Amino acid sequence: MNHPPRQLRRQTPVRRSRARRPDPRRSTARHRRFGWRGRLILAALAVIVVSFTWAIFARMFAPAGNTALNRFDAIIVLGNRADSEGNPTPEMLARVSEGVHEYERGVAPRLILTGGLTGPFVEAKVMARVAEAQGVPPSAILIEPEALDTIHNACYSTRILKQRGGRSAEVVSTDYHLPRAGLIFSRFPLQWRLHAAPPLAPQSGGSKWLNESMETLKTVRYLVYAEWAERCTP
Repeated sequence: MNHPPRQLRRQTPVRRSRARRPDPRRSTARHRRFGWRGRLILAALAVIVVSFTWAIFARMFAPAGNTALNRFDAIIVLGNRADSEGNPTPEMLARVSEGVHEYERGVAPRLILTGGLTGPFVEAKVMARVAEAQGVPPSAILIEPEALDTIHNACYSTRILKQRGGRSAEVVSTDYHLPRAGLIFSRFPLQWRLHAAPPLAPQSGGSKWLNESMETLKTVRYLVYAEWAERCTP
C-alpha cells in the first residue's frame, strides 16, 4: 500500500558563529603586566636565595680567631637579654659563668662584660652582678653598658681594651652566636679567639633549629647591610 509522501519541512540553515580572534593588543598588554610581576617575584626570590646561601657559607667558614695565644689581656663576654625582673636568663648565666671559669683558669686578668639597655635593664650591669656573685672581684670587671648589637659589643670592648693598653682578648658567647661574632671581630684591630659557653641544660632540636635560623637571618642582615651601615671605630 502506497503512503502519501510526507511534506518536507524547510530546514533553516544553522549559522555558525565565527570564533573571535584574540585582540593582539590586549594579549600583549596582559603579557607585559604579568610578565613584569613575574620577573620581579623571580628576582626577589633569587636575591633571597643568594643572600641566605651567602650567609650559610659565611657562617660555615667564619674565623674562630686570629692568634695562637693561650693568655689574653681580657675576656670579653658578649651580652644577652635579662628577664623581666632583671635576673639573668639561662643563656646570659651560661655566658657569664663560662667567662668566670676562664678567668679562674688564668686565661686573662679581667672580664669585659658588654651589653646595653634591652628592656628596662642594662645587660652588662646584670652580668656584673652575676660575676661578682661567683667570686670575681669588682676590680677585675670592666662594664661596657652601651652596645646594642654584636657590632657594638666588638667595637666598644676593643675601645675599652685599647684605652688600657690591651691588645688581645678571648671572646665568650653561645655556640650558635660565635660564627657571626667571628665575622665581626675579624674587622677590628685585635688579637682574639672565640670560646663557646656550654648551655646550662640540654637543648631540644627545635630550640637549636630556631636559634640557628635566627642567627642566619642576622648574618644576612650583617652581610648585606650592617657591615657597612653600622661601621664603628674603636
